[in-house]
Amino acid sequence: MAAEIKRDEVLKIVRDALSDILEIEPDTISEGQSFADDLEADSLALIELVEALEEALSDRVDGFRIEDEDLEDLKTVRDAVDYVHEHAND
Repeated sequence: MAAEIKRDEVLKIVRDALSDILEIEPDTISEGQSFADDLEADSLALIELVEALEEALSDRVDGFRIEDEDLEDLKTVRDAVDYVHEHAND
C-alpha cells in the first residue's frame, strides 16, 4: 500500500500541470476556477492535463487513470483535485 497522497500535494500537481499546459503562473490558479470559463482551457488542454496527472501519479499509484466518462464531470480545478485525491487513495 502506497502512502496516502495529501490533498495539497494533489493541488500542487494539478497547478503545475495546468501552468505548463496553459503557459500561466501556477500561483494564478485557484481551486474555484472553471477550466473553460476562467482558465480558457479547451478540451485538448484537459486531455493534456489528464495525461500529465496520470504520468505524475503513475510511480505513486499503481494503474492510476482518469476515466474518459469521468472527464466531463471535471469542470473546475477543485473537481480535478477532489477526483484525483479520492481515486489515488482508494
